[in-house]
Amino acid sequence: MKIDVNHITMIYPSGKKALQDVSLSAESPSFIGVLGPNGAGKTTLMKLLIVGLLPTKGEILLNNKNLLSQEKYLKSQLGYLPQSFGLYDELTVWQFLDYMAALKNIKDSKAISEVLERTNMTEQKKIRIRNLSGGQRQRIGIAQALLGNPQLIILDEPTVGLDPEERVKFRNIFSEMAQDKIILLSTHIVEDVQAVCNRVLVIHDGLILFDGTPSTLIAQAENHVGIYHAQLGDAVPDGCQIVSKVHTADGIRTRIIAEHPPPYAQPSEPTLEDAYLYCIHNPAGNPFGCTVNCNVRENPGEEMHA
Repeated sequence: MKIDVNHITMIYPSGKKALQDVSLSAESPSFIGVLGPNGAGKTTLMKLLIVGLLPTKGEILLNNKNLLSQEKYLKSQLGYLPQSFGLYDELTVWQFLDYMAALKNIKDSKAISEVLERTNMTEQKKIRIRNLSGGQRQRIGIAQALLGNPQLIILDEPTVGLDPEERVKFRNIFSEMAQDKIILLSTHIVEDVQAVCNRVLVIHDGLILFDGTPSTLIAQAENHVGIYHAQLGDAVPDGCQIVSKVHTADGIRTRIIAEHPPPYAQPSEPTLEDAYLYCIHNPAGNPFGCTVNCNVRENPGEEMHA
């Protein structure tokens, strides 16, 4: 499977420009992590890929043909978990998945048994959904997205409400499935992206600031991360953004990102979270603008505020 997003712009009736001339391509196998602050355009991009929205400008191709002309085929190959999803509380877990299988024209009940086992919900299959915990409801959402072994899986915040052990398990499940599929994972949990994704998109203000490997994004933050000990009430150094604060016996261990960290800050190896924050913010709150496969090339700050 191959998807091409060509110069997509999405403007809502309110006038909000959710995406601005976005282009990207993805081909199986690919596991893409989508990072960005709230309102950046991540969910809009995913809704365009499932034909839940129509772009204001541009086109999306599926296997080199216009996506709109292949909506039926797309739905047969799609597994989708939106950020907010509804469940039929009066149904049992099995009944709900049986209903979703019917919508996907899946006739083999083994498909339901397989996703129940994968999501560790086999023992709950006869329980009514209204009696499930929040984490179990999230697992049912993931289960319905995996029904039928889809070739395109789009997951919007799939591990919300799951404990750390469950998150690790589902990360591994998604990673195994990505061996012959396209998976898009939108999340605020940067650790999940670093653990399983071979490609990262950073979206901010409707623009793709970065499109590349996690290691390449991390490399861009080299020499821009520092650690120093501060005292309570100390001001944030000019030109710095705080990543974390930890109270210790020596003071407040403060981790910062900056274009030019202060000389008293001890250099530190960047994490993916550091690199993501470096990519979208400078100390004044303006995006730095990254440089790998970006929509914005020569003057990122100016274009992003146009």
